[in-house]
Amino acid sequence: MNLLISLGVVLFGYLLGSIPFGFILVKLRTGEDIRQVQSGRTGGTNAMRAAGKWVGILTGALDILKSYYAVRLAVAVAPENFWLHVITPLAVILGHNYSIFLMRREEGALKFGGGAGGATAGGGAMGLWFPALYIILPLAFAVFYFVGYASMTTLSISVLATIIFAVRAYLGASPWEYVVYGLASLALVAWALRPNIKRLMEGNERLHGFRVRHLKKAEGKAGGN
Repeated sequence: MNLLISLGVVLFGYLLGSIPFGFILVKLRTGEDIRQVQSGRTGGTNAMRAAGKWVGILTGALDILKSYYAVRLAVAVAPENFWLHVITPLAVILGHNYSIFLMRREEGALKFGGGAGGATAGGGAMGLWFPALYIILPLAFAVFYFVGYASMTTLSISVLATIIFAVRAYLGASPWEYVVYGLASLALVAWALRPNIKRLMEGNERLHGFRVRHLKKAEGKAGGN
């Protein structure tokens, strides 16, 4: 019975993660299919490109919350089953990245639409230890603003989660299984971001934030000389 309940929680996590909030909100706001916009992903960054800042922010918030509440359900159902606490948010990330609701057949193969999993990875960390939000959010924003790459920001969320849970486990404040969550979420996010990582290595990734402003100012001064 406990196994069936655990499997049910994990399945619920995947289905909850599969809800494509970015797709839904952009469709409601503009009538467009977010999968046809730039990266084609359903996360907050692409939703912002497709339908504006507030749609992007709302998408990101909902993607965080679906993972957070899935973890809280797992903790409520089995407080001492740390592996269930870890596997459930990973299932949410899988659902987010490979949504069954966006499944389609293309060239004879099944394709799953979705995002990259950064917000859902952060939501999972927040579900495992709520104060992680107060560490991850400002540091991820700093990476976005000063480093300038959305993909590196997304990856940084899982890196920060891994560090947080490793420190807490070393101090005896949380189980070592939670460190596995950080590492596994990083693997899932990195796999989804393969095209971005390739562009980063080639120097072709899109810039944002402070570095864009700095470059524009430099170009403006050069043009004025």
